[in-house]
Amino acid sequence: MAAENDRPLLRMFNVPNLLTMARLVLSVVVFVLVPCGWYFWALWVFIVAASTDWVDGYWARRFNQVTQLGRIFDPFVDKIIVCGLFIFLAAEKGSGITAWMAVVVVGRELLVTALRGFIEQSGGDFSAKMSGKLKMVFQCVAGGFSLGALMYADEQAPLWLQMILPEAWLLAILPVLVWAAVLSTIYSGLQYVIATMKYILARTGT
Repeated sequence: MAAENDRPLLRMFNVPNLLTMARLVLSVVVFVLVPCGWYFWALWVFIVAASTDWVDGYWARRFNQVTQLGRIFDPFVDKIIVCGLFIFLAAEKGSGITAWMAVVVVGRELLVTALRGFIEQSGGDFSAKMSGKLKMVFQCVAGGFSLGALMYADEQAPLWLQMILPEAWLLAILPVLVWAAVLSTIYSGLQYVIATMKYILARTGT
């Protein structure tokens, strides 16, 4: 009987959920490293943290370990790491990310969370769209390059990295990636707004 009672707990603390928890902890580490000016370590911790998002999703689908906790916890942690990183980077001079960009990212996530809660409470389906997934990719890449720009500016970049990616190249690519992140954030948010409007109109018959 005790073993059977432990099964829900074991399912809750499966590999995908543990990876999500690890991503949350790593996010906090990044948020400590950035204001301290340790951009080199912040970049690598962020890369590891962002990578776990792909790993836990793959693992959950591959081994059928999708849980209700994971459906709630995973997107929440994704929002924490992306919104938090953009907020901290906006406070750093030379990051390429401004305060209004951070507001756009945070505002989009708050809006989509509210819309998701409304539709799912009404019995509708609010599955993630491809534009939302691409938005996450652009945000992570832009955040990583922004950390890289700070790392170069503070002369923390190792020689091997400077040989692979010269600072001039990084600074030329950074604005493109940042704007791609912002525009994809706005576009994906609009898609969710339109989907919600269609859902409401379908229910009201107008």
